[in-house]
Amino acid sequence: MSLAPEFWSRKTLKQMSPEEWEALCDGCGRCCLHKLEDEHTGRLYYTRVACRLLDITSCRCTDYPARRERVPDCVRLEPDTIGDASWLPGTCAYRRLAEGRPLAWWHPLVSGDPETVRRAGISVAGRVLAEEHVAPEGLDEHVIRWIRN
Repeated sequence: MSLAPEFWSRKTLKQMSPEEWEALCDGCGRCCLHKLEDEHTGRLYYTRVACRLLDITSCRCTDYPARRERVPDCVRLEPDTIGDASWLPGTCAYRRLAEGRPLAWWHPLVSGDPETVRRAGISVAGRVLAEEHVAPEGLDEHVIRWIRN
């Protein structure tokens, strides 16, 4: 199926087809990083530790169809549940559109080039660790500051 030009600017998230919805993912991998929440303030902190299913080179899930079965706390983004997307990075297309903001210039749907995500410094490729190299109790040692939500 061919996607209509700039479909994201003419449709709400709930009006999008499954293909359009999936096309919004820019492949940055940021949502697949482990996060820590301060129990007192509710503030979210990203770590440089990736989900075990994230290919840290391509920034794509290695088992996308079965990710929920293999990683039970994997959050499935859906148009009906995207309302509170505050846990997503501010760069995320789903969050940007849910908040009424346009897609960024580097988004592949805007630029026409999937590599602009990397060139713009948005991709986590080459910047993160695979989960198997970090003890769960050591996540706090891997908090990063280059992602803001």
